[in-house]
Amino acid sequence: MTELKVGDPAPNFTAPTDGDRELSLSDFKGQKIVLYFYPKDDTPGCTKESCGFNEALQAFKKLGTTIIGISKDSPARHDKFKAKYNLNFPLVSDENTDICERYGVWKEKNMYGKKYMGIERSTFLIDEEGKIAAIWRKVKVDDHVEEVQKEIRG
Repeated sequence: MTELKVGDPAPNFTAPTDGDRELSLSDFKGQKIVLYFYPKDDTPGCTKESCGFNEALQAFKKLGTTIIGISKDSPARHDKFKAKYNLNFPLVSDENTDICERYGVWKEKNMYGKKYMGIERSTFLIDEEGKIAAIWRKVKVDDHVEEVQKEIRG
């Protein structure tokens, strides 16, 4: 599998989300999208990242940009996570890691000498034509939301 690069078409997907809905990436053609992949609902880094995007939601809307989060968590877990932190954007459930694999974020990780497969925290900015405009891999949560906004503003 070749790694996605800036200028590549963003792989389309249709997947379940919180609120017992379904979301297709192609439904957002004509808008910019921030698609961020995070390891797990309600863990410290993921909560900070999700709340950061949520706090900046109005600023992203003014920039014509939609925020979508993706993890392996079930739609029911996403519902709890959204309710707990009052998140106002869709969270996609990728329980079978199909989307993660297409975006190249399903990676071997290493913690305390133990190897396992997991989501590498990554963000993709997708332009109005559905092409990848920017990629952040191995995201550090601090200042990430600001970096993404700066990129959108140009």
